[in-house]
Amino acid sequence: MRNKLSDLEIRRALTRLPGWARKGDVLQKTYSFARFADGIRFVQQIAELADTMNHHPDIDIRYTNVGFSLSTHDAGGITQRDLDLAQGIEKAAGFDEKRGA
Repeated sequence: MRNKLSDLEIRRALTRLPGWARKGDVLQKTYSFARFADGIRFVQQIAELADTMNHHPDIDIRYTNVGFSLSTHDAGGITQRDLDLAQGIEKAAGFDEKRGA
């Protein structure tokens, strides 16, 4: 079982994850794309990443918007694995923490 992060740990981590928000025991973010096919390609890229991490997000596809919800169910909330996957999603989306965009 993984350790659930404290509220302070989560708040600090969110300062390095632009656009991500906490909703209860879940981290969420929605990405928008110019075309439906672009969003689907992004989902495929994240599916590959999630498989390598053995940690899988809930994904909501609404035309050109793709939403991700991250939570570690066996821990009952947000863990470091969720933060790591969020960071991986950001990198796949082109976010570079050193540059800030």
